[in-house]
Amino acid sequence: MGSVGESQRIQGKNNNMVSVGESQRTQEKNNNTVSVGEWGDNVQPRNYWRCSKQDFFPEESFQNWGTYRFALSQIGLRFKDRLLRRSNDADEIGELRKQSENDMKRCLTWWDLTWFGFGAVIGAGIFVLTGQEAHDHAGPAIVLSYAASGVSAMLSVFCYTEFAIEVPVAGGSFAYLRIELGDFAAFIAAANILLEMVVGIAAVARAWTSYFTNLLNRQQNSLRIHTNLAEGFNFLDPIAVTVLAIAAAIGMISTKKTSYINWIASAINTIVILFVIIVGFAHADTSNLKPFMPYGTKGIFQAASIVYFAYGGFDNVATMAEETKNPSRDIPLGLLGSMSITTVIYCLMALSLAMMQKYTEIDRDAPYSVAFQSVGMKWAKYLVALGALKGMTTVLLVGSLGQARYTTHIARAHMIPPWFALVHPKTGTPINATLLITISGACIAFFSSLDVLAGLLSVSTLFVFMMIAVALLVRRYYVTEVTPQIHLLKLVIFLLIIIASSMATAAFWGLNPDGWLGYTITVPLWFLGTAGIAMFLPQQRMPKVWGVPLVPWLPSLSIATNIFLMGSLGSQSFVRFGICTIVMLIYYVFFGLHATYDMANQQEKMKSLNDDDKPGP
Repeated sequence: MGSVGESQRIQGKNNNMVSVGESQRTQEKNNNTVSVGEWGDNVQPRNYWRCSKQDFFPEESFQNWGTYRFALSQIGLRFKDRLLRRSNDADEIGELRKQSENDMKRCLTWWDLTWFGFGAVIGAGIFVLTGQEAHDHAGPAIVLSYAASGVSAMLSVFCYTEFAIEVPVAGGSFAYLRIELGDFAAFIAAANILLEMVVGIAAVARAWTSYFTNLLNRQQNSLRIHTNLAEGFNFLDPIAVTVLAIAAAIGMISTKKTSYINWIASAINTIVILFVIIVGFAHADTSNLKPFMPYGTKGIFQAASIVYFAYGGFDNVATMAEETKNPSRDIPLGLLGSMSITTVIYCLMALSLAMMQKYTEIDRDAPYSVAFQSVGMKWAKYLVALGALKGMTTVLLVGSLGQARYTTHIARAHMIPPWFALVHPKTGTPINATLLITISGACIAFFSSLDVLAGLLSVSTLFVFMMIAVALLVRRYYVTEVTPQIHLLKLVIFLLIIIASSMATAAFWGLNPDGWLGYTITVPLWFLGTAGIAMFLPQQRMPKVWGVPLVPWLPSLSIATNIFLMGSLGSQSFVRFGICTIVMLIYYVFFGLHATYDMANQQEKMKSLNDDDKPGP
């Protein structure tokens, strides 16, 4: 421990000591409040448009090089603290929200959430990835790929819905994992969430340009700038950047106005979808369904792991719980209702495409437009392209809302600089967080092609959804200082059995899809792990309003299906995922760990001061 670091620590400790005088105690309380971004009654909020070192690095560890060196010397102790410490519902709902200085406006109803769910999901996935995966991996059985992904997504929706009702904050899965699995697990999720957001909006923006090109009846990539960069990164896309900027600008102005625009665009999109389904079946040729599974069962699940991207937007709806008027009623209706309808629509659209055109002739980039052209309805391709553009526009609109709210709550916990947690006092929207996600996504969309982005996105999405299912089981069966240690040990063992058996099943599938011997071991192990929780552990906490049915079976099945779909992805996706994870961990060691550690200790000091101020009995 260096002498400079020690002197800084002693100085900081002396500055935070509570003196005998009540006035000094009050002054210290106000100082502590300002340091973490909470504003007391005697402190005037600062201007929203500000940018200083204290706004980005207010924590004690980053005040100077001496305090930072001391923080680095404490990495082991601090990591242990972050690994084991868990948040609670009250802190996530109440204390952390103060970091934003202004509240978001409660202006959304179940009707808004339903349309947000519809608009967030139906876009680039169904209109673009359907053709790519039907052509390359699944053939006509692409309908089964959508059905498999839909079942897995619905299991995740159940888990998200229970959490969103119990913890109605903007943080979504990040907040849920901080409560149930601890700070470090939440960081891993947060890093993947941010990666998912940035890559997701970039993928949709690239697809927007592809359909716009088709609408203008121009050659593929004709509106992009050709360069000599590596394959997959050699077509620059300024249109994608422009679309992202417009969607973000609308999202920053007003949540309710964005909802109105989403209604209109989604209504138009619904008309186009009905047209695709009805006219597609009218021009169906059942001979195109033969062979139904040209790439075998492996192709179905390989495609399912990619088209899961098409379902990924629903978690954006959960992040809007903080702006929902009646979360306990509106969230289940919005989430479950929109996802049920979406799954049916996806299967019908995929089936209509497979019957209109032979899978070997399906266009990989604009499948529906080209399919209608192949059956003599050349004019229909323009309608389909327009509907696809509308759908992808709503995905970007809803994404600009949900992704910014994720980022806001992550910044509230100081995982990233708290400047991104600020909510504008007039618009009631997190403008800084929106800019962070939009600028990052625009940079990626400018360079990267859709096929490069989709696989990486699916890994991050499936990983986070798997963690949410684990967190739900922990929430139901473990309560701090209530659950006996022997029950905690049993829960950990059963969870490890469920996860390990699911990974083994995915591995056997990847190594030998046609084999069956390995499954006779892994599937019974999964069953025994789940049955062990059901039979030997009492539930410690029941949901107050609405909960996942058939616990622990449905959450355990969600874990298994998400891991299985992850195992169906190509190795290149995991290489990129691994590289991104290493970068995230480096960031955590040198910044996130110390920022969140200081933030947690500051909150404890505030609670101690508040307890001291309370009158005695």
